[in-house]
Amino acid sequence: MSNIISSLGGGSGIDTTNLVSQLTQLERAPKEQRLDTRQEKLEAQISGYGALKSAMSEFQNLMAPLGGEDIFNARSVAFPETNVITPNSLAAGAQAGSYQIEVLEVARAQSLVMGGSSDRNAPLGATGELNIQFGEWGYDTTDPNSPIPDSFTLNDNRPALNITVEATDTLQTLADKINKGDSGVQASVMKVDGQFQLMLSAPSGGGNAMQITASDPSLSAFEFNATNQGALETQQASDAVLKINGLEVRRETNTINDVIDGFDFTLNRASVGETVSFSIDADKGVAQQAIRDFVEGYNSFLQTAKNLTGVTKDEDGNTVRGELAGDGTAKSLINQLRNMIGSEVQGLESGFTALTNLGIRTELDGTLSINEKEFTAAMTDNFDQVGQLFARKASSSNNFVDVGIGARAGGTVAGQYNVEITQDPSKGSIQTDAVAAGLFDTPFDAGAGDNSFRISVNGTRSDLITLTGTYTSAEEMRAELQSLINGDERLKGVNAQVDVAYDEGTGQFSFTSRDYGKTSTVSFSAAGADIGQLGIRDDLVGSQGRDVQGTINGAKGFGAGEVLLPELGSPAYGLNLTVRPGASAQGEFSVNFSQGISGELGGLIDRFMAQGGAIASREENLGKQLDKVSVDREDLDRRMERYEARISSQFLAMERIISGLNGTGNALDGILDRLPFTAQK
Repeated sequence: MSNIISSLGGGSGIDTTNLVSQLTQLERAPKEQRLDTRQEKLEAQISGYGALKSAMSEFQNLMAPLGGEDIFNARSVAFPETNVITPNSLAAGAQAGSYQIEVLEVARAQSLVMGGSSDRNAPLGATGELNIQFGEWGYDTTDPNSPIPDSFTLNDNRPALNITVEATDTLQTLADKINKGDSGVQASVMKVDGQFQLMLSAPSGGGNAMQITASDPSLSAFEFNATNQGALETQQASDAVLKINGLEVRRETNTINDVIDGFDFTLNRASVGETVSFSIDADKGVAQQAIRDFVEGYNSFLQTAKNLTGVTKDEDGNTVRGELAGDGTAKSLINQLRNMIGSEVQGLESGFTALTNLGIRTELDGTLSINEKEFTAAMTDNFDQVGQLFARKASSSNNFVDVGIGARAGGTVAGQYNVEITQDPSKGSIQTDAVAAGLFDTPFDAGAGDNSFRISVNGTRSDLITLTGTYTSAEEMRAELQSLINGDERLKGVNAQVDVAYDEGTGQFSFTSRDYGKTSTVSFSAAGADIGQLGIRDDLVGSQGRDVQGTINGAKGFGAGEVLLPELGSPAYGLNLTVRPGASAQGEFSVNFSQGISGELGGLIDRFMAQGGAIASREENLGKQLDKVSVDREDLDRRMERYEARISSQFLAMERIISGLNGTGNALDGILDRLPFTAQK
């Protein structure tokens, strides 16, 4: 090509190189202009969809607080300045009312000191098992200044802690083992008067004091029980005692969150005769402002949408078309949102079902406005219904069934569902034979024989559990069995626990897993030679638990333990039903679900912006068209190269002809003078 170009103009004297360039540019210009215009339009549309998505996201973020019930259950508390009580937190939905609290006693944790040594890292030389159980001590107060612990009532709700002590263990390694037991006991090594001692602090509360027994005399210095108190009790356990509106209540801890529902506070000191008065009130202002923000946010979104899809005038009066003015998809999305804003919310049985019930109107231009009189009346007189209008809500007509809203609820179809529980959930259990006659007529010394066994709970087998104490009643034995089983390290590792009961009428113990479902089982093995006195045998057969079964709108649900899930992909998918025994006896019942305005709008926007949604599909299509423009540009470049080569060749041919003619002319120049026999004039 360069040889051709260098030859151009050689014969004619015309600047044909520049002429070829100009002709090529003239040929390219209109085609390139069309591609530039197309590219600018596509890039503007892509940018417009970015702005539309951003506006939708901002509006969705404003709606998010209205989608949950917490904002409609906001509370405020008027609490006085005092050092008796410290308020910690106030949850949404806290019980409103006026309260007076008098602190009579604060909770204390039992503390024990034991095992003096001059070297914290010296081996103790002791071996065996330390068994730490929790419960309440009774004291002999003959000498009020020196009460003596003489009776212990086991707290069967708190698992026992078993510590294996080896001869090489030091006070510090023993403390580490206790702390790793995750029982709530805090162990530390302290130096007092030149001696290192192990200090144990139990969880606070009168029912969480420790009883410590050892399997070997070498550990007697660490025992604390009715017969041996090698450890020194430096602080007794006690409950917090307070009066709330005149009613006396007791709690194990000074941090209390279950007396006034939703209000968490800490007792700092006892103050008998001093009353702390305060009130908890509903705070409607939070929800009211959120609704106003919702209206303002929607209007802002609508203005952005109009600018993107409409035709406006700038400050100079010139017509300005939005980036998506001719985009049918964008206009369709905006119209769907506008239609939903003005529609009734599905799944609400009665009451407020649309924004208009709240005094929120749609103006002719599509924006929302608030009728202050109607809005104030609705917030004052029908606040609960306002909350149901905006927030997701699920309810059940069966008192034995609770409806939960799962993470997939965005796709759940609002409405009423007919539900029938065909099989209640159950727990695995096993019942022993009757205990030996008269076993507890006199104190039963379990340590006199081989009263050991293993128990498997939900498929996990325990370590060997051995009874060694003396028991005066079946109730003491029941509590001991439950404490030892739930304190087993293997069972605790998989969170497998049991409840132990005793039937006075039949004289039988029963062991029931705390889990529902077909994986819930209980069985015995490795029964000791004497454990049969308690009715425990290896060949006892228990009953397996059952998963809940039922239908939702006639379709069989999936039962896992006590939870029933709708069929995957069904309209109710996203809800979960927690079922308690007794539900099946209620027959068919209904479950209602509403997305609320926030849920419906948020779900619609999620579908718009989801992968594979309308916006993503449109952006993908625009991207493909933009790629096509790049391909067309490459094609144009190739065509222009061919065009330039063609006309260059044509001009080159012309130059060759002209050059030939010039050469012929030069050859003919003076030819007459050279011809023979030619006379000159």
